Amino acid sequence: MKIEQFEDIVAWQKAKIMTLKIYSLFKDLKDFGFKDQICRASVSVMNNIAEGFERKSDNEFKHFLFIAKGSCGEIRSMLYLANELNYVTKEEYFYLINLSNEVSKIISGLIKTLK
Repeated sequence: MKIEQFEDIVAWQKAKIMTLKIYSLFKDLKDFGFKDQICRASVSVMNNIAEGFERKSDNEFKHFLFIAKGSCGEIRSMLYLANELNYVTKEEYFYLINLSNEVSKIISGLIKTLK
């Protein structure tokens, strides 16, 4: 199946779910620096997938996918802090860690198809 638009990319779909969950979880957090950083990282994942796809070049798409993958790592790093600072429950923490890992693995698979 040929992907016609970025909205069809499973990694983008799951990144959007992750972003919405992160925004929802941290919307009332008073640690504004933390909240801003994790929210920006989550948006970065889905936006870099979209932007790379729209560039219509495999090399540029791959470049943006690497950036998105890096942002997945940033999210996980922030989640470790969120967990230790008790900003999230254990269930929320594990759900988002697993979702971020899943998105990262899907992105890795996309990168491999573009090499």
